[in-house]
Amino acid sequence: MNKIDQLSINTIRVLSAEGVEKAKSGHPGMPMGAAPMAYTLWARVMKHNPANPEWADRDRFILSAGHGSMLIYSLLHLFGYGLSMEELMNFRQWGSKTPGHPEYGHTVGVEVTTGPLGQGISNAVGMAMAEAHLAAKFNRPGHEIVNHYTYALCGDGCLMEGIASEAASLAGTLKLGKLIVLYDSNSITIEGSTDIAFTENVGKRFEAYGWHVLKVEDGNDVDAIEAAILEAKKETGRPSLIEIITEIGYGSPAKQGKASAHGEPLGTDNLLEAKKFLNYNTEEDFHVPREVREHMKALQERGKKAQEEWDRLWASYQEKYPELAEEWEDWQNTGLKADLLNDESYWHFEGNAATRAASGEVLNRLAELLPNLIGGSADLAPSNKSDMKKRGTFTAEDYSGSNIHFGVREHAMAAIANGMSVHGGLKPYVATFLVFSDYMKGAMRLSALMKQPVIYILTHDSIGVGEDGPTHQPIEHLASLRSIPNFTVIRPADSRETAAAYLSALTRTDSPTAFILTRQNLPLLDGTGPDALKGAYILSDSDKEVPDIILMATGSEVHLIVEAQKVLKEQGIDARVVSMPSWEIFDEQTEEYKEKVLPKSVTARLGVEAASSFGWHKYVGLDGDTVTMDSFGASAPAGILFKEFGFTVENVVSRALKLLGR
Repeated sequence: MNKIDQLSINTIRVLSAEGVEKAKSGHPGMPMGAAPMAYTLWARVMKHNPANPEWADRDRFILSAGHGSMLIYSLLHLFGYGLSMEELMNFRQWGSKTPGHPEYGHTVGVEVTTGPLGQGISNAVGMAMAEAHLAAKFNRPGHEIVNHYTYALCGDGCLMEGIASEAASLAGTLKLGKLIVLYDSNSITIEGSTDIAFTENVGKRFEAYGWHVLKVEDGNDVDAIEAAILEAKKETGRPSLIEIITEIGYGSPAKQGKASAHGEPLGTDNLLEAKKFLNYNTEEDFHVPREVREHMKALQERGKKAQEEWDRLWASYQEKYPELAEEWEDWQNTGLKADLLNDESYWHFEGNAATRAASGEVLNRLAELLPNLIGGSADLAPSNKSDMKKRGTFTAEDYSGSNIHFGVREHAMAAIANGMSVHGGLKPYVATFLVFSDYMKGAMRLSALMKQPVIYILTHDSIGVGEDGPTHQPIEHLASLRSIPNFTVIRPADSRETAAAYLSALTRTDSPTAFILTRQNLPLLDGTGPDALKGAYILSDSDKEVPDIILMATGSEVHLIVEAQKVLKEQGIDARVVSMPSWEIFDEQTEEYKEKVLPKSVTARLGVEAASSFGWHKYVGLDGDTVTMDSFGASAPAGILFKEFGFTVENVVSRALKLLGR
């Protein structure tokens, strides 16, 4: 290692420690220990252009160990991504570009939001899958316009998380040769040595997954680290894990190698001692040596030249393959070109159908229009109806297929979809039973936080699951998903509302959408269709200008209130029927529209949904009522369960009459 490399690495260490010290909060240990591997990757190997962080063919870098965020902030500052020294000095402060954990879309150069351990490495698997799929679609001999690597830096904590194991197992199965993970193996967690809970041989575990495993014994040896990364790049048939032995908090004589270096500032005196140990400037805080600045400028020029080479390749590609080039541009566009709203065939359905079946039909219609639609299920595609019939399967032997077999790996599936989405060029969807959304909640929350339009197809949405019993019958899950900020939940009442759900999801470019779909058949209702795009609408109105009562429902219960309206009419009561497939979308409408659908003057309101009552009082009010479930279900045929739990026309009518004092 030459002098400028050492000085650059120590600059990263000191800036990271200083940012944490000034904030009096953060994690200095990992950035100090992992600085050599991060610098080696960014300075010697990684293909990136700080002048254009959005360059499509850049290598991706994910700091999976997101608690060490000052590491990536120091890198972004030094390598010229426009992150100012003032931002480093405002680490973890209100309004800064340097939050406690890296946030996608908030800080230029941050590829994905990380912090919850295991998410980043799983996102990296999705990014590598995206690269492989795009390369299979667009590359031509001599014109490999998609040719980049995905790098993740993770620690012991990431590799303890179950989601990382799920994702790594799939990555090995798919032989993702352009995925390289740098494992910061420092044997320390918050509670102390990893030996108290983590004694396995990680390398052997990853070998069992089908990974190429390398080891660097000295985390300060940048030449050995570089050689290992280059060797990993040569292995095209397997993802690579490079275990790099480091010492947490390296450079701080009082803290290095100790758990106390993990998640607390070094302290003023220890920071000064660290600077002395590293032969670094002790007179000035947040100082970057002139030699380092000059060195970084030279590295930035290398990145510009790399993109210039690609730009020339792209120009040649456009000339030789104009149709493919135009399709590439279309794939990069997050919008929807087809005018489905005014396409009568898109809204045409016949007969009764489960909304999961309707979803499968709509999905396959869209597969004809959206070649970059890609996704699959956690081993439930036949039940979820989530297979695209003419699009092939994404396998290690053929990355061009669009159907993904995720295996029974719900959490990794969702995180992988996030990675594919932030990578760009693809429209990912995933599918499982609604009850198993519990298993992927962490990744679903990050879809919303990162504003990624991932589609979640969640079937078997209620006690309608039937004989499988309460373990598989979701009750609280709708309320849980609806509580996530920037997350759209749609529970359609029939096939046409299901078509509306897809159209809504595909035109939302800044939030994920979950479809909540039935196992059992539902009638095709009169009046459903594009109005569902407003979240709630009057499906069948009363004869009076002001109804006696408003009946509201979602999904499989809408047909109950339609029938209940008829029965109430025979008893001289005028009811308005409102279908409410999406609370979130309805809340986005104008006050005028919301008042038209749910006038404040009508306080007699009944909400009907085979799920928890939680949240319904926002719409039924204190004077209203609900026919809902606040208990677990039972094992029995679905028809019996709906009757026993009160989801019948008779009970809806009875509750409506009671509400009206009849």
